[in-house]
This record gives sequence, C-alpha cells and structure tokens, in this order.
Amino acid sequence: MANPVSTTNAAWRGVRADFPALHQQVNGKPLVYLDNAATAQKPQVVIDTLSRFYERDNANVHRGLHALSNRATEAYEGARNRVAKFLNAADSAEIIFTRGTTESINLVAASWGGANLKPGDAILLTEMEHHSNLVPWQLIARRTGAALRFVPVLGANAEGGLDLAALDSLLTPDVKLFAFTHVSNSLGVINPAAELCAKARAKGIITVIDGAQSIGHMPVDVRALGCDFYAFSGHKMAGVTGIGALYGRRALLDAMPPWQGGGGMISVVEFQESKWKPAPERFEAGTPNFADAVALGAACDYLDALGRPEIARHDNALARLAYDKLSTLPEIRLLGPVGERSGLVSFAFPGVHAHDIVTFADEDGLALRGGHHCNQPLMHKLGLTSTTRASFYVYNTAEEIDILVASLRRILKFFGA
Repeated sequence: MANPVSTTNAAWRGVRADFPALHQQVNGKPLVYLDNAATAQKPQVVIDTLSRFYERDNANVHRGLHALSNRATEAYEGARNRVAKFLNAADSAEIIFTRGTTESINLVAASWGGANLKPGDAILLTEMEHHSNLVPWQLIARRTGAALRFVPVLGANAEGGLDLAALDSLLTPDVKLFAFTHVSNSLGVINPAAELCAKARAKGIITVIDGAQSIGHMPVDVRALGCDFYAFSGHKMAGVTGIGALYGRRALLDAMPPWQGGGGMISVVEFQESKWKPAPERFEAGTPNFADAVALGAACDYLDALGRPEIARHDNALARLAYDKLSTLPEIRLLGPVGERSGLVSFAFPGVHAHDIVTFADEDGLALRGGHHCNQPLMHKLGLTSTTRASFYVYNTAEEIDILVASLRRILKFFGA
C-alpha cells in the first residue's frame, strides 16, 4: 500500500530529508522511529534556528537595553505571538511559556486550584489520563480537601472511548474543574474536546485540556474548542525539549495568583510584600527559556507549512493501517478504537512482556515504546501491566509498518507465541 500522504504535495515529498536523526542505522538496520508519542524528531530548520540564536542573539530578555538583548526580547515575544497564532488565541498574553505539559498543568492546579478549590468541591478527570493530568490534581485535592472523580472508559480494551452518556450525571454542581486529555497517549482515542468543554461551560465548570498528543498532529483552535486552559509540550511537535506553553483565558489568568516568585514577574518589591505584573509575566518568574521558545516558533512555522489537516490525515491513516496489519498477528490484544484514531497503536501479547518486544525490535532498527506509558490506573483497569506502543508522525511511511509487523513475527516466533 502506498504512503497515505499524497505525493502530489511537494512539501511532503522531501519531508524525511528534513529530519537528520532519521538518516542513521541502528544495529546495522535503517532506523525506523516509531516512538513519536514520547518525543518527535526535529527538522533541520528547528535545529538551525536554535543554533543561530545562540550564535548571534544570545542575551537575557526584557531587562537589557543593548542590541543583543533587544533582539533576543523581540525574538522571544515573537515566538509568543507565533504560538498564540498557532492556537488561535485571542491575545498573545494568554500564552505562558513553561517547560511543557506537565509544568503547565501543575501551574493551573497550584494557582487556580489553590485559590479556588475547597472542601466539598470536586475535580472531574477521566480514566485515561496521563499521570501529568492526574498527579497534580491528586496533590491539590489533598491540599484543598477537594474530591477526585472520573469519567469511565468503555470496553475490555477501552475501544469504546469515554462513557459520554455518563458525563451529564458526573457534571454535578460541586464539580468546579474538568481536566481531560484531548488524545490518549495509550489508546489513540480522540476525545470530542469541544463537546466536553461545552457541556462543562454550560454548568460553569472550568476546563483544562491536556494537548500533549494533539498539538502537533491536528489543527488546534482554543477558541473553537471553548476551553479555559490548554497545555502542551514543544518536543512532541517537532520543537526542542524543555519548552512548552499554557494557554489560559485572559480573565482567568489575571485573577490567578503567581505560583512561583522571582525576577521578571513583579512590578514593585518591598521588604514585606510585592505586587505582580499581569499575565503572562506573572507566571514566568526568573530567566525564561527564551532560546527554546524561539525554536518552538520555528516548529510552528514548519508544521503549518506542511498543513496540520494534512498531518492529521497522514498520521490517522498510518494508525488505521497499522491496526489492520497488526490484527493479523496471533493472540494480539489491541487497545483503543477500531476505526478513527490518532497516530498510535498500543498492543500486548500474552506471555511476552512489552520490554522484551521493544528490546528485540531494537535489533531490527525499530524504536518502539514499552511500559505503562504513565497510565498505570488505566493499565490496572484493563488488567495489564504494560503494552507496546507504535506511534507515527509526518516522516513515517506505510513501508515502516511492514517492517514493524515482520519484526513482531520474528519476535513471536522466538518466544514460541
């Protein structure tokens, strides 16, 4: 089967050539990188943008009056504007740079949650949440006395996704915040985020979307989604590590207290008290990660040049193809929906641990992910300790799925499965 991406689009024909890490061998075999849900590879333009910034413009931002500081500040705030455009935020002040999804969610939990939650309140999550969108809420619930509740997943392999029929009964008056993943990093489920936000908003409930697995794989419009907060990481969308962002509605951000103190986030400091700047500076204490933010802006440019609707079609087509071809393997257990899904497939075999599969697949040049994928509660519900995950991105091909299936057949034969 041909690559699902149309070869008539000139921007796609050379896409693999844009990623230098792909042009290597592992154990004497061409690298087949299928660990994109953990981190994506970086195009040369992003690498060059970061290198060029350090070569020419490196200086601390906001505080300096010399030429390099002015250039660095312009580039940093330009990146904020670029991310705001990428998300269709109403105002660049609604973009707070963080280390990534985890820090963004912790920020909301500590700041908004710490200021607004109290005993008798409830936080609604789902059973498919990554630990990054679970543990911060556990911590703030313990601190404030709020309770945690969960939207169930349906099916023995969670093939039914979220139990949306139960949502209305779960959005009770004591629920103050509903946090959920846009795309499951284990199941490949694409949740109807706009519908979930609309239901919550109708009852005055604040919404937080974990966008780690959606940000680089599909169009994201925070105003169309109707969310209050959206968190994401740059390294999963062809950006570099250590940078991400939190989108928050301006009215909410301006009412939230700082969650860290230091330079840059204050307007006045006295010995006994300080006053804070408005968002986003209020939430960016200390020297920000300005160089990586500039590289994140370049990643936004790169993905928009490819076309995010086209990226979504490419990734989803590869995932459906992989699901179909993997289903021919003996005794395989495939997680998540049979039809429409994001660009990943998780699976398990009886009697063969996921870590063994990943280790043996590495001999064939395959980079897979094995483990609980920071989804331990979900794994426990499904009666699993681990799964193997193959996840796809713009540079992956249908031919690589054939290599994956052939490798798995070899591994199963070795284990007598």
